[in-house]
Amino acid sequence: MSARGITLTRHIMTKRETTLPQRDLALIMERIEFVAKRISRELTIASLGGETGFTGQTNVQGEQVKKLDEWGNDVFLEAFEHGHPVCSLISEEMDEPRHYPGSCKGESYCVLYDPIDGSSNTDVNGSLGTIFAVKKRNAGHGNGIHDLLTAGTEQAVAGYIAYGPATQIVYTAGSGVDIFSLDPSLGEFILWRENVKMPPHGSVYATNQGNIGKWHPNARAYIDRITSRKDKRTSYSLRYCGAFANDFHRFLLEGGVYVYPGEVVEGGKTKGKLRLMYETAPLAMVAEQAGGRASTGKGRILEVRPAAIHDRHPVYIGSADEVRLAEEMKVEG
Repeated sequence: MSARGITLTRHIMTKRETTLPQRDLALIMERIEFVAKRISRELTIASLGGETGFTGQTNVQGEQVKKLDEWGNDVFLEAFEHGHPVCSLISEEMDEPRHYPGSCKGESYCVLYDPIDGSSNTDVNGSLGTIFAVKKRNAGHGNGIHDLLTAGTEQAVAGYIAYGPATQIVYTAGSGVDIFSLDPSLGEFILWRENVKMPPHGSVYATNQGNIGKWHPNARAYIDRITSRKDKRTSYSLRYCGAFANDFHRFLLEGGVYVYPGEVVEGGKTKGKLRLMYETAPLAMVAEQAGGRASTGKGRILEVRPAAIHDRHPVYIGSADEVRLAEEMKVEG
């Protein structure tokens, strides 16, 4: 059947085998659509409105906050303030979760998100994204978060929004990965590709190679291996835009691997940079649903249980062959 004219909501209501009821999925994704439209519009006029640049503050990660980071977080807070069945939000930009007790009746959920992924690109008109995931809340959870500190296998929905020549929502609810593009003339997200499959092997990699001196020797050896130019299987080209979701988007469609190794710290152990609950675990779910893999370098990302909401881990994500090789080379020791 042609995808022409199939909206995100219509597609959800005809989809089977999702990890949560269709009605709940439709309500949550309608709010994600709203967020995507608002941020997409703002990004086109941000420089005119003076919304780029730093606020002068730092977030809970100790990083300087871009104005769009702060504004993007507010967009989520406003979108889900009356967003039943979502009653909790966890964000890169907030110390603690935000709860909406009035939305906790019956089945309820938490949305976890990085509102503006790649925000260091805002002043140069670079690539930006939004990463999100949804977890089901336990009955009687109150303001506690113990029920949310679970492995990524407990995610009900995961995905991201890519802002570029087209604004696209990529998501999975446990029954494959679908991509929708925003049609500005209609104001609707229209199905672009359904049940996307990631190629098992690629010829491109993405990493912040300026940090290579801080990595475990095996991680450095891994990059040497895939860029040795000895044959077609080791002739990878570097493509890195600095926005995790957008780099991943290339590999979802064309194959390849995104690498953000841990940095070696005292005792020889490595410490990751990217956050598990709202960056690496959501994209790991998308990768696996598309036939790819996602690893900390030592094991499957979706099996890692976070110690706290801002927990960080190394990540090797993309085509199955490349991620498997990283684990075989013991990239994190």
